[in-house]
Amino acid sequence: MSIVHVLAFITTKPGQREAVLEKFNANVPAVLAENGCIAYEATIDTKDAGPIQTAVGPDTFVVVEKWASLETLAAHGASAHMKAYGESTKDMVADRAIHVLSAT
Repeated sequence: MSIVHVLAFITTKPGQREAVLEKFNANVPAVLAENGCIAYEATIDTKDAGPIQTAVGPDTFVVVEKWASLETLAAHGASAHMKAYGESTKDMVADRAIHVLSAT
């Protein structure tokens, strides 16, 4: 199995992005320590990127992830720290869209 790339678009309820990002960033060290985690970070719109950019907006952030396999990604989703993070942010999140991708 090839490396798995994930783009997770997380849209918070209005004005909640910073609070969710604080909880997200507190969880990052545990995720990076997981078996198979190659990369894991939250990203937001770059200011002044010009006409090439399609903004995700003030209440959205995108988690850019890279995993060694689908199995390690699945283990990540089932981990205790991710369940705790999800529970702690569920009332602040309006929507999420997770794209799991592979290189061609």
